Amino acid sequence: MAQPGIILLVEDNKDDEILTLDALHNAGVTNPVFVARDGAEALDFLFAEGLFTARDPYRTLCVVLLDLKLPKISGTEVLRRIKTDERTRRTPVVVLTTSSEQQDVHACYENGANSYVRKPVEFEKFLEAVRHLGLYWTVVNERA
Repeated sequence: MAQPGIILLVEDNKDDEILTLDALHNAGVTNPVFVARDGAEALDFLFAEGLFTARDPYRTLCVVLLDLKLPKISGTEVLRRIKTDERTRRTPVVVLTTSSEQQDVHACYENGANSYVRKPVEFEKFLEAVRHLGLYWTVVNERA
């Protein structure tokens, strides 16, 4: 039986990280979650570089939940690198951000985002949005 795909959560805000992990857990999502706290760490994890050279780069990621406003390397640049690399271009990327700027939405879709979700400000709505995302990408979506 195949191992469940990894969820890569790229989030530098500790509160949003905790809320996201709790929402996934409460939704019954059992996939392993790796949290990268900046864009450089996310890319190192994805491409098994830096501190992650021992990670199996062929272990499937079921989805990347990507914030845009990140230290070191922006979320938009992380997205661009994911979608232009043959090894990761088919990996679904959901931009999960507070930005409602049209240029951000446009740039993300131009760079291959599979979805763009603005983080709701209200606690319960945030939890519900993450629950839906988690269930869709780990249960409903068929991976290639």
